[in-house]
Amino acid sequence: MQKKKELSLKEYMERFSDEEACITCLKNAKWPDGYICPKCGSKEAYYLKTRKRYQCKHCKHQTSVTANTIMHRSHLPLTTWFMAFYFVACDKRGISAVSLAGKLDVCYETAWYMLFRIRKAMDKREHRYILAGFVEMDDSYFGAKIKGKAGRGAGNQSVMIAVSKTRDGKPEFLKMQVTDNVQRASVRDFLAKNVEKGSTVETDSYRSYIQPLREGYTQISEDFDPDSEHLLWLHTIIGNAKAFLNGTYHGTSTKHLQMYLSEFSYRFNRRDLHGEIFDHLIVAATLAY
Repeated sequence: MQKKKELSLKEYMERFSDEEACITCLKNAKWPDGYICPKCGSKEAYYLKTRKRYQCKHCKHQTSVTANTIMHRSHLPLTTWFMAFYFVACDKRGISAVSLAGKLDVCYETAWYMLFRIRKAMDKREHRYILAGFVEMDDSYFGAKIKGKAGRGAGNQSVMIAVSKTRDGKPEFLKMQVTDNVQRASVRDFLAKNVEKGSTVETDSYRSYIQPLREGYTQISEDFDPDSEHLLWLHTIIGNAKAFLNGTYHGTSTKHLQMYLSEFSYRFNRRDLHGEIFDHLIVAATLAY
């Protein structure tokens, strides 16, 4: 199948030149099978152009295309939101609030707020997927290094990471979860939320992995060796995630780390979509709340 080419700025401006074009796009993303009244379930409505709302023909309930989306109760024009979606989708390295503020001609606080909500949408979409089959799993630490420590515990925030692989051993889907520690309970929680029972999980020989993986999984483990190809894909992805955070955002606080990791995972899991990322991001934005 031919890959969809990336949406050019010229094409974007032609498609989304005004509020009505954005409303139509959101309507199709929010109600792909046609309008459905959130109150009575009716599929018939009038569009009130002056109020930019849909009114149900049966119960008269009015709703907008932004209701219960990341744009809910936002006073920003949809053209501004869509421009933000475009810049986020087009830059594979991510975009900082400072950079987005300049491109949209808004203040830093507004750009940060928009990016926060977009990452929330990405995070919610990532919760819909679970890894299965052959999976590589490890933990890492993000943030500034703690003086006098090396290896596990050398960073400020522990993160569990797992990636499923195709039959020919290539990475498929990625999951990253901030955790308080890497003890058995935390490993068990990560597995329950992110890895399907019956999967074969490759790890290093860290003792906290052993008991949780006996509970419905097959474990393949090796002692860590920097020259080994064991967990090669996972270690490469971890390195890329840290470069993503430090290069574009110059690091982040522990409070917001999960959102940035969710953005990295969202981009990684859709790396082969190319020009379709913008459309997928709009759908994610409509289903976020």
